[in-house]
Amino acid sequence: MAHLALYYLCSPELLDLESINDYLYFCKNQHNTPSDSFFKHTIYGLRTAYKVCGLTEKTINLPQIEGQKDLPVVLNKTEVRALLKAPKYLKHRLMLGMLYGCGLRNYELCALRLQDIDFERKTVLIKHKKGKHDRVVPLSDLLQSGLKSYISSEKPEHFLFNSQILKNGKKQGMTTNGVGWVVKENRTKVNTHKKITAHILRHTYATHLLDEGVNIMRIKELLGHVRVETTLIYLHISNFKHHPAFSPLDTLYNSDEKA
Repeated sequence: MAHLALYYLCSPELLDLESINDYLYFCKNQHNTPSDSFFKHTIYGLRTAYKVCGLTEKTINLPQIEGQKDLPVVLNKTEVRALLKAPKYLKHRLMLGMLYGCGLRNYELCALRLQDIDFERKTVLIKHKKGKHDRVVPLSDLLQSGLKSYISSEKPEHFLFNSQILKNGKKQGMTTNGVGWVVKENRTKVNTHKKITAHILRHTYATHLLDEGVNIMRIKELLGHVRVETTLIYLHISNFKHHPAFSPLDTLYNSDEKA
């Protein structure tokens, strides 16, 4: 608050919203640290001061501070291959394959119905509840072949992956706990220190697509994200094939200079 008063040489409670926003813009550019701590504390201080002064309309118009987001854990291709090979049963291999190969959320895998799989068009329709948008994702040839064998032998009804059979004989769809159990049972067979979950396979799907040069807006559609800002996080962990990142150590000794 003192800094704001010195900046304008007047009491902060006398400033209009435009002046306050100009000051915040100045702070954001002057103190652009990784955590933006100076900017955040400025916002918190202004909120407290305006609340004490009863100037609630100014508090409402202050920008919101988003929490710092950690980058998602992503598996490399060797780890994915090991995980997909780990299950004993074809059904479990296909469940893991659908999570990674189609970028599905846990509950989306559980809700998949037989009619959502189009083998001729090689697509998977992912239905959403009221108010959400459906989306269509490509179905790989490997998954298509495995699903045909699985459907022929297991004969699932209605849902693509059935769980327990109810007392009335009706088959029930796979539960999210069931999917979690499959992941947990097989992740110990992968030589990695990463904690593998169903959602990490979705992160891996998005990152590997970006690695292969798929457009970020296309990946947004495939993941079913509402806001592209959610998808942009994968830019921080991807190795673009067209513009690959590298360590400076790789080129440190390529020059004529001696180490």
